[in-house]
Amino acid sequence: MPRPYKHLIVLVSFFALTMAGCAGNRHVAIPIASVEGFNDHFYPGQIIFLSEGKTVSFEDLIRQLTKKRLIFVGEAHSNAEDHLIEVQILQALLARRPRPDVAMEFFQVDQQQAIDRYFQGKTGENLFLKEAAWHENWSFPYRYYRPLILATREHDSRLFAINVPRRIVKKVARNGIDSLSPRERNFIANHIDLTNLEHRAFLKKIFSQHAHGDLGNFEYFYQAQCVWEDTMAEHIAELLKKYPGPLIVFAGNGHILNRYGIPNRVRRRITVTMATVVIHAVYRPITFKKNGADFIWLTGNHLSWHSKKNPWKKTKISDTVTHKKKE
Repeated sequence: MPRPYKHLIVLVSFFALTMAGCAGNRHVAIPIASVEGFNDHFYPGQIIFLSEGKTVSFEDLIRQLTKKRLIFVGEAHSNAEDHLIEVQILQALLARRPRPDVAMEFFQVDQQQAIDRYFQGKTGENLFLKEAAWHENWSFPYRYYRPLILATREHDSRLFAINVPRRIVKKVARNGIDSLSPRERNFIANHIDLTNLEHRAFLKKIFSQHAHGDLGNFEYFYQAQCVWEDTMAEHIAELLKKYPGPLIVFAGNGHILNRYGIPNRVRRRITVTMATVVIHAVYRPITFKKNGADFIWLTGNHLSWHSKKNPWKKTKISDTVTHKKKE
C-alpha cells in the first residue's frame, strides 16, 4: 500500500493518460486519434497541428516553435518515449538563435542554487544530484532527464527550477491554503485562481477515479493543484521579465493540455507569444479538442516504470568537476 500523498506531486503527469483510458492496450488494431471538427485520423508517430487538423513534419514543428518566445512541452513522466522526443525538440531549438533557456517542473525553486553550482562547473554530477535532492524529491529516474540537463548545460543555456517545494503542496492538499504559515506562503504565488470551472470539473473527475489515502477533501486537493500551477506560472512570468530570450518549459502534460494548467495562468501575468506541445500516448481511439494545445505528438503505449529501490543505479555518472569553455 503506497504511503499517503506519495503520488500527489506526480499525479497530474498521468492526467492525459487517464483521459485516454486506464484499461490498457486491449485492441488489436492500432489506436487512432482525431481532432474535433475534422474527419482525418491520426496515429502514433505523427505530430498534429490541432487548429488545422493536419499533420506536420518535425522540421515544420521546429520552425513554428522558433517563432514563439515561450514554448511548453508536456510529457508523461513515466513514458521513456516522451523523453526521447523532448531531447529531439530541445536539441533542435538549441541549434537555433537565439538559444532558449530552459525551465523544468522537475526541480523545486529551493534547489536553484544546486543547479547554478553545477552549471558553473563548481560541482560534479553526483554532488549536484545530492545537493538538489533529486532522488528524494522526484519519483522518476534521473536517466530520463539527464540528456535534457546536459544539453542545456553544454550549450551554455540557463536552467531554472519552477516547482513549488513538495512539502508546501502536500500541506495544502491535507489542510488547505489557510493552513500555511507566513513563511510558507512566501513560496507560493501571490494570486491563486480557483475560479476555472472547466479545470475544476476535469480535476474532480480525476480525483473521483483514484484512491487518495486520507486526501478526502477535494477542495483542498483542488487548492493544492492551483497553488502548484499558479506558482509555476508566476515563476515563468518572472523569468520572462528578467531574461529577454526565449524559454522552453518542460512539465507534465496534465499541466499543459487544455491550457488551463500553466499556460493560461502565465497569460494572465504577462503578454507573450506562446506555443504548447503535448506528447500524448494513444491507448484507444481518442478525440482532442481543437484548442487543447497547438501541437500533439502521438506516441504508442510504451510506459516504462522503474524500480522503487534504486531507480538511478543504471545511470553511470562521473563526479568530476568540469569547467566549461564558453563559446
